[in-house]
Amino acid sequence: MEPDYNEERRYHQAQKKVKEIKDFYQHLTVFTLITIILLVVNLMTSPEYLWFIWCILGWGVGVLFHGLKAFGVSPFFNKEWEERKIREFLEKEKESKKQTWK
Repeated sequence: MEPDYNEERRYHQAQKKVKEIKDFYQHLTVFTLITIILLVVNLMTSPEYLWFIWCILGWGVGVLFHGLKAFGVSPFFNKEWEERKIREFLEKEKESKKQTWK
């Protein structure tokens, strides 16, 4: 009996996806803990100016994009875009090989 490479490939893709989601949750946990620490430090040192908001705003954008990528919600460079670009590059390569044989 031949090994099922498609099943193995699907398993590795699923494994990779689970790791991406796990990494996102770790990122989100660290973000939350650091936000709480920054809030406490801010309120203890200078409660009249909430500077911690700027830190979490910048980092929060990174967490947002990490989450979008981890859960496959990409408004810009999604799977369809990747597949289209791959086909485009393969076609260009095929055309250039045709021209070199002439």
